[in-house]
Amino acid sequence: MKIAVDAMGGDFAPHEIVKGSIEAQKELGLEIILVGNKTQIENELKKYAVNLEKIHIHHTTEIITNDDKPVHAVRQKKDSSMVVGLNLVKDGTAEAFVSAGNTGALLAGSLFQLGRIKGIDRPAIGAPYPTQKGISLLVDAGANAEGKPRNLLEFGVMGKIYAEKVFGIENPEIGLVNIGTEEGKGTEIIKQAYELYKKTKMNFIGNVEARELSRGVADVIVCDGFVGNVVLKLTEGVAMTIMDMLKTQLKKNFVSKIGAMILMPSLRNFKKELDYTEYGGALMLGVNGAVIKAHGSSNAKAVKNAIRQAKSFVEHQVIQSIVQEIERIGDENNAD
Repeated sequence: MKIAVDAMGGDFAPHEIVKGSIEAQKELGLEIILVGNKTQIENELKKYAVNLEKIHIHHTTEIITNDDKPVHAVRQKKDSSMVVGLNLVKDGTAEAFVSAGNTGALLAGSLFQLGRIKGIDRPAIGAPYPTQKGISLLVDAGANAEGKPRNLLEFGVMGKIYAEKVFGIENPEIGLVNIGTEEGKGTEIIKQAYELYKKTKMNFIGNVEARELSRGVADVIVCDGFVGNVVLKLTEGVAMTIMDMLKTQLKKNFVSKIGAMILMPSLRNFKKELDYTEYGGALMLGVNGAVIKAHGSSNAKAVKNAIRQAKSFVEHQVIQSIVQEIERIGDENNAD
């Protein structure tokens, strides 16, 4: 399997991107195509013992930055590492693409270069969401600020497939984020989406409140991208604040420092469960190709895990399964 990696995307490119790609190649036995400035990539590769038969360089001359306007950048910077990487998936040279670059540009580029999956109106970003029970999938985490009831149904379908295929969750529970659990709560769009879910055979558990998400109330958390992005960033912020507060309290005096030493293994495990680098990145669900968006501040570990995620996406034939599920739901609705 060949996976293309945007070597120039992210806050710590190309150093951490190249390092993480090398680690992924060694651990997963993949072929990696590093897309970006050849000179800079070669300078990084020289720092490591690398199997050059398994790591390739595809030279590009342009970079899409976080300051670039997404659509304009994708259309104007044809030789950017992001656009070229997506084209490698389109022409079959690579089976997946991983980038820590501009999120909006990656979504726009994925749509322009790869198109949508048949039956999907709007692609969405699926983000792993750590809970007390394990990992849930939050869809949409920021691609669509608003949407139609049908879009919210499609988000659940795509999330269901990924949770089943990659997370290994049998018949995952799907919850619709709302301001209350009662069926009549929320906006008209939410209420109509609720009715659409009721007509399917998916394991829809109804509305779920934000305060229950971190408890693992649902395996697939469905909302529009505006709500999803707020939920994701609020959760990240609260988690970081809790860790900082704990550190402050545990350093206050001699007794608390002794307690900290005793608690250290548990605190490390707690931090690991909340660490985004453990989960790799977000998924561009609904585009006709395997595309993973790594966190902008990804270190080598996060890049390695994003590549692992891309490998699982391809191996479990997520796109093919989404097509089949959308067709099945369409048949159910037509039968009604």
